[in-house]
Amino acid sequence: MTGSEDAPSFRLAYVPGVTPAKWVKTWNERLPDIPLTLVQVPAAQAPEMLRAGEADAGLVRLPVDRTVLSAIPLYTETTVVVVPKDHVITAADEVSLADLADEVLFHPLDDVFDWDAPPGEPAFERPATTADAVELVAANVGLLVVPQSLARLHHRRDLTYRPVVDAPQSSVALSWPEEATTDLVEEFIGIVRGRTVNSTRGRTAAKPAEAEGKRSEQGGGRRTAGAKAPAKSSGKPAARTARGRSGGGRATGRGKPRRRS
Repeated sequence: MTGSEDAPSFRLAYVPGVTPAKWVKTWNERLPDIPLTLVQVPAAQAPEMLRAGEADAGLVRLPVDRTVLSAIPLYTETTVVVVPKDHVITAADEVSLADLADEVLFHPLDDVFDWDAPPGEPAFERPATTADAVELVAANVGLLVVPQSLARLHHRRDLTYRPVVDAPQSSVALSWPEEATTDLVEEFIGIVRGRTVNSTRGRTAAKPAEAEGKRSEQGGGRRTAGAKAPAKSSGKPAARTARGRSGGGRATGRGKPRRRS
């Protein structure tokens, strides 16, 4: 058996719209010997992938089952409506759901919003994916409400988007199986939270030993200084002896005044 089979690695799942590049870069700088593998997964399938152990951690969309998965919320996205560039909605800087009430809105099967009731007029069918829905918007068949990152991901020159001020929002979180909080997971948590190399939780176990070593060195320095103290003390009498000689000279001078000419 070769050692490569047991070599450590880290598998990070991420859902469409999430860009893990900056965190991956930091990982590669700090842990160059431990490869990080990115696995893109549809938002609805990400929690099951983590539960099945097919990824060590994931950048997912909330909510997740918190009885099984741990999660650290990272950010909440602006919700936008994707429209053709010549649509009347583009005249406004932002819109409300009421402004969309008479519009045909697509509700794809991979929609990340948990709508109580989708807004607008229902489309003739539900597209299979958000990408398919974007194609239909480009064909002037209807509109699409999505997190802003997905609007950017599926950007087209003939489409644009506007914020929807009162729509549901999608939050992105770092998630992992609660029972599998490994040292490498802790390392990635530290990277995502912006911890420095010396403050990463995965490295904190070494800190007390380092601090103890520093205290020992400092203590040794103080003991050395203490050892020098007697030398300083023995030097003081020598200084007093010198002053005594000097004083003796002055005293002699006072005892034997010069004769006046």
